[in-house]
Amino acid sequence: MVPLPVQPSVTVILLDIEGTTTPITFVKDILFPYIHDNVEEYLQKHWHEEECQEDVRQLRLQAEKDCGLHGFVPIPDVTENEAELQQVIQGVVDNVHWQMSQDRKTTALKQLQGHMWRCAYATGQVKGEVYEDVQPALRKWRGAGMKLYIYSSGSVEAQKLLFGYSIEGDLLEFFHGHFDTAVGSKVQSESYRRIADSIGCSTGNIFFLTDVTKEAQAAKEAGMHVALVVRSGNAAVTDEEKSRYPLITSFGQLTLPSAQ
Repeated sequence: MVPLPVQPSVTVILLDIEGTTTPITFVKDILFPYIHDNVEEYLQKHWHEEECQEDVRQLRLQAEKDCGLHGFVPIPDVTENEAELQQVIQGVVDNVHWQMSQDRKTTALKQLQGHMWRCAYATGQVKGEVYEDVQPALRKWRGAGMKLYIYSSGSVEAQKLLFGYSIEGDLLEFFHGHFDTAVGSKVQSESYRRIADSIGCSTGNIFFLTDVTKEAQAAKEAGMHVALVVRSGNAAVTDEEKSRYPLITSFGQLTLPSAQ
């Protein structure tokens, strides 16, 4: 592996998740299918809990907004009649399946998914996947005094579940904080300036690792140091992109100033 020296000004390492710390297939092949296959069982088990009822209320409000969309699936009103209650639950299941088939990212859907994943992680039905070079690198970077943060399109809660219940154990101890798209789009440079302000440092003190060139470009425009992470299954990197960004295939390639 070709070493990639980290500039002496860097005190913070900011990490993307999908394609960077975690295989892209984890979300596509594990997390989303879990929701699709288990939403009915989850609703049956947790229906009378306040959190579940709030999830359903939010999904119903979203359904009211979606009523004009092609293939729209309504959610019947709540009832205590057992036969009708099953129709309501089935309506929620069908609505969730429809939203997922349309790749919807509604707040209501993400809220239910987050609660389902929390249960799945806590019961051991799901474990967060990370590449084998991730845990050793996190330990090395923290030991060298680096501050570590995550910036992902997935919610902060989803991030904490993935790393808190990872195949390598609880990795949350290595991170100083988490950012999601509440701070802004990952392809807009202003988002990276906001992250630096939140951390309390200059963008020039941050090294951002991602597999997405548009994210790397936005971070670079904001003044951050960047590198593209090339993993199996990630989008191919063009020759032009190779000329614009440093590439790594493993976190182990980063050489910290103290080790140079």
